Amino acid sequence: MNFRKYLVPVGIACLFIASYNAWGWQGPITVLGGLVMWALLHYTRLMNVMQKANKSPIGYVGSAVMLNAKLRPGVNLLHVMALTRSLGQLLSPEGQDPERYRWTDGTKSFVDCEFVNGRLMKWELTRPPSAEAASPEASSGTAAPTQS
Repeated sequence: MNFRKYLVPVGIACLFIASYNAWGWQGPITVLGGLVMWALLHYTRLMNVMQKANKSPIGYVGSAVMLNAKLRPGVNLLHVMALTRSLGQLLSPEGQDPERYRWTDGTKSFVDCEFVNGRLMKWELTRPPSAEAASPEASSGTAAPTQS
């Protein structure tokens, strides 16, 4: 169960009550100022991430391997967007949980990420087969004989 929905508002209400009991009306006003500052900081972060994501194509990342190394379970979609500086390419139907996004780099490697309730649960790095592994002639080092 998602306790954040209930714990945060109850915690804020307790903070207001405790500050009123300790300092009178100055306490809740100070708490309100702190909450407004917290909201403004998060809004500023959101706008900065979105402005950077606006400058790159949807679903593009500089290096899928580096993204794979930096991901960890439980981070939110905004954090992943800040890492990639791009919006992910939506793979799942819109509005359906879990949400699946893909980020691809220039070598056609890609990372598929699955978000449940906005939190990263699992991800998978997929790399294309290399040219040497795909064609055995290229890796043998000998050229085919030519007819004249």
